[in-house]
Amino acid sequence: MTGRPVKRSLTLQGHRTSVSLEDPFWQAFRAIARAQGRPINALAAEIDAARDPDTGLASAIRVFVLAHYRDLAGRSGQ
Repeated sequence: MTGRPVKRSLTLQGHRTSVSLEDPFWQAFRAIARAQGRPINALAAEIDAARDPDTGLASAIRVFVLAHYRDLAGRSGQ
């Protein structure tokens, strides 16, 4: 496993874009989409639409993944 970002293509509302994330974030992002029964492109489009315009999509995805797992950890600690 490397800490270097890996660039992958996503399709957001019919437009192709590339996003660079570290492989552990890609794996976690895919796992979240799969657990929700959603295509990764649909989840990425939702994150894209909700993000602040000053925040890059890759950063927004990382924060989404972190928040998801923090939420899960918080629920299991109750």
